[in-house]
Formats: sequence, C-alpha cells, structure tokens
Amino acid sequence: MKPGSFERLAALLRNGSGLVVGLDKTYLLETRLGQILKRHNLDSLDVLADRVRSGPPPFGGYPAGSLEQDVIEAMTTNESLFFRDDKPFTHFRTHALPRLLAARPPSTTLRIWSAAASSGQEAYSLAMILTDMKASLANRSFEIVGTDIAREQLTRAEEGVYSQFEVQRGLPIQNLVKYFTKDGSNWKVNPAIRAMAQFRVWNLLADLRPLGQFDIVFCRNVLIYFDQPTKARVLEAIARQMAADGLLYLGGAETVLGITDAFASVAGERGVYERTKPPAAVRMASPATAIHS
Repeated sequence: MKPGSFERLAALLRNGSGLVVGLDKTYLLETRLGQILKRHNLDSLDVLADRVRSGPPPFGGYPAGSLEQDVIEAMTTNESLFFRDDKPFTHFRTHALPRLLAARPPSTTLRIWSAAASSGQEAYSLAMILTDMKASLANRSFEIVGTDIAREQLTRAEEGVYSQFEVQRGLPIQNLVKYFTKDGSNWKVNPAIRAMAQFRVWNLLADLRPLGQFDIVFCRNVLIYFDQPTKARVLEAIARQMAADGLLYLGGAETVLGITDAFASVAGERGVYERTKPPAAVRMASPATAIHS
C-alpha cells in the first residue's frame, strides 16, 4: 500500500470515528479491509483509498452501505461480553443505584447510557441487574440507551441473539436460564429484557445533546483508541449530558486524569468517576461533525 493511501484511510478513520491508526497498524488495514474490497469490487487498498472521502463526514454521517461507513465499521473493534470485568456491574448494583435513587423523587426515570454498545451485551447486563433488583426498586422507571457507530452490531443488539460461545463469556448460568430462550444453536434474550433497552446509531464525535441527559454512563474501552484531544472532547461532551451527581464508568486501562477536570475519581474505585462540573457550553455541531441517525 502506498504511503499516501495509508494517510488517506487513516484520515477517514480519525475524522469519521476518532480512531487513530499509526503506521505500525498497517497490517490491521490489510487484514480487516479485505472483505470491503470484495464487497465493493475493488482491486486493492490503494484503489479503496482513492475512492473514499477522508475529510469531515457529511451531515448525518456516512450512509449505511457507503464505502466510508463500511471502512469505519470494519476497523472498529466490537469486542463485548456480558458483565465484562464484573466490578463495574457490582458497583452499579451496590453503590450507584442506591445512591442515585435516594437522591431522586420516586417519579423520576433513571437514564443509563451504554456508549459504544456494540452487540448489546453491556446494555442487557444492566437490564438483568435492574430486573434482579426489581423488588427493592419500588416500581422505579429506568431507561437504557445503547449507542454505537456500527450499524451491523446494533442490529445484532436489537435482535438479542447470541451464540453458545458468547453466552459463556461472563454470563452466570442462572441468568442464562432465567433471561434467555434456546433458539436453535443460539440463545435469545427474553422479550422483557429486550424491551428494557433501546439502541441507536450514534457517533461519540457527533452532537450528543439530542440523546438527552443521563444519570449513569458506561463508556468502557473506547477512549483507548482516541488521541488525547479527542479523548478530552468526548469526555467533556459526555459530561454535558450527565446529571450533576452522575457517574461515569470507563475501562480499567482508561482514565480522566490529565485529560479533563469535568470528572473526578470515586475514592477507592477504579474506573468510576463523578461528574464535577459542567464543561463550557459548546455550539451546535456543524453539518460536518454531526454523525448520527
């Protein structure tokens, strides 16, 4: 692949999704974009690079099935599993929910955002916790919103069908029996759990305001793919969409330290952050940066 081709594809990924790809990741482009070449009947990555638009995406983002969107989705890491790393979900159950519900009137709907929801395991893990705790939640209302840039993954999330391998990764056997139904060789999330989560295509680089305000945000194992300015931009945009006492969960290898003062670490907890103050207001996203549908 020619150096100019690499630079053009890297620019598309950076501008369209925030993903930073260095020269040391050239092999990833070659590995993951092979199917895109076949799908669009292209001879090489150089031809692909000549065809894509590498500048800011159009208003509304790249359409589904477009060459640019296919490249972005192919390069996006969609690793996800139920109750991933466990500790964030334990903290959600034992600390976050009691604290926030005590501060809310009974009529208030608690809103939870699973950013970079991928194929839905995180959102459904949260739904299972809420269902397990139903007796102690006194008919409280909850809303779980899962977003991701990858349309194909969100389609899987909406269907709620997982392979035997996927349900064996982190999902307690009692939850499998209680909340899933066998579907051929796969397992399907029961309708009551599926109904608790809604999924929307959304890019974290876009204007987040239409998503509304959230009390709890899970944005785990996403920032590691961004450069420092993009991390700051995304974190501060998330902070603007959070309640004053809201909680943010990041991945174990991620931090807000040295990036933004919009969040502070929760004492004694790794990867859990409190919103400290609202960042400065931001203007409405321009047509070049709104990437949602």
